[in-house]
Amino acid sequence: MDDLLPLVYGELKRIAARQLRRERPDHTLSTTALVHEAWLELSQLDRITWQNRNHYLAVAAQAMRRVLIDHAVARRAQKRGGGKDLEALDDAVVLAVDGRGEDLLDLDRALERLAALDQRQVRVVECRFFGGMSIEETAQALDLSPATVKREWALARAWLNRELSP
Repeated sequence: MDDLLPLVYGELKRIAARQLRRERPDHTLSTTALVHEAWLELSQLDRITWQNRNHYLAVAAQAMRRVLIDHAVARRAQKRGGGKDLEALDDAVVLAVDGRGEDLLDLDRALERLAALDQRQVRVVECRFFGGMSIEETAQALDLSPATVKREWALARAWLNRELSP
């Protein structure tokens, strides 16, 4: 694990920066802190065999999602706030989770409901949305064909749009 970090650190920082761009401007986690928190979670995974770089990055994106969710839950516990409606996932992989913990928590709850129906679609969303991976990178990370990733991505977006619309 320690040998792998220097090889993917730049990519992890890119994923973290992408995640934090969706967060509120006064977010207390920095890009570096998010990478380090995710790395701590990953370092505790002792029963996983890393298949390749994209597999590692997909799991890292999942870990970053959990860190941000935990952070949002803690913040919400400190201060309750109103919520702006989520906008639709579009083809450019943009979800208007406008950086407020409430929106991120709504998305997380929707993904948990989707996981009960289709785990693969959740993994695709994690790679594409949270990890910023391309169709091809997602396909490689999840050991799927690009066509399957495109189909699962479209189905997941449609399902999430319906679940998250007011």
